[in-house]
Amino acid sequence: MKYPWIDEYLMKKRCVTKDLQPEWNWIRYHVGGKMFAAVLLDDKGAPYYINLKLEPLEGEMMRRQYPDIIPGYYSNKRHWNSVKPDGDIPDDMLRCWLDRSYGLVLQGFGKAKQREILGLSCCGTDCGACPLRGNTCTGCNEACGRVFHMPEGKACPIYACCAGKHRFATCAGCGQLPCDTWLAVRDPSMTEEGFKKSVEDRVRTLRGIYG
Repeated sequence: MKYPWIDEYLMKKRCVTKDLQPEWNWIRYHVGGKMFAAVLLDDKGAPYYINLKLEPLEGEMMRRQYPDIIPGYYSNKRHWNSVKPDGDIPDDMLRCWLDRSYGLVLQGFGKAKQREILGLSCCGTDCGACPLRGNTCTGCNEACGRVFHMPEGKACPIYACCAGKHRFATCAGCGQLPCDTWLAVRDPSMTEEGFKKSVEDRVRTLRGIYG
C-alpha cells in the first residue's frame, strides 16, 4: 500500500479505537463507537480500498477530479468514498480527507456527547489529566462549567458563552478562537507563562480535532 502511515496517523487522533471486522476483513476506525474510516483487505490481507466519509458535494467533486476515488464500496454511496491504496492521491490530500471524515462522524453526535467522547471541556482542557479532577473539581462538563476556580454557583464565562449562548460543542466552532473571554479567564494558580502555554496547547488541541 502506498500509504503505510494510515494506521499510526488515525490512532493518534483523540479517542480513536479500531477493530477487525472478520466477516468483511475490514480494519475499522471508530470515534465514539462509530466508524469514520476503514482499510478494506482482500483474502491475502492486502488493502484494496480505503473507505472514508465526505460531504456529498465534496465527494462528488473529488470523484470527478480523481479517478482513484470512487463511490463507497459496500457503503452509502452518497456519503462514503473509496480510495485506491496504490493510486495517485497525494498523501496530504488523503490526510485531509481522513481528518474531515473524523470530524464529520464526531459532529454527528450531540454537542455534550462530543465533549464526553473527547474527554474535553469547551475550551479544550483535558479534565481527565487534571490532578484536581475528582477532588477539588468534578470536571467542567459534569459541573456544567461551575469549576473550582469560579465563584460558587457561577459557570465559567467560557462555558457559558460556548455551550450556553452559542450552543457550540467546543470553542472550535467560534471564529475568534482564542477570544477575549479566553484571555480573561484563567486558573489563578497559573503563572503568566503557564497560562500562555495553556492557551496555545488548548487551541492546538481543538484545531487538531475540528480543523
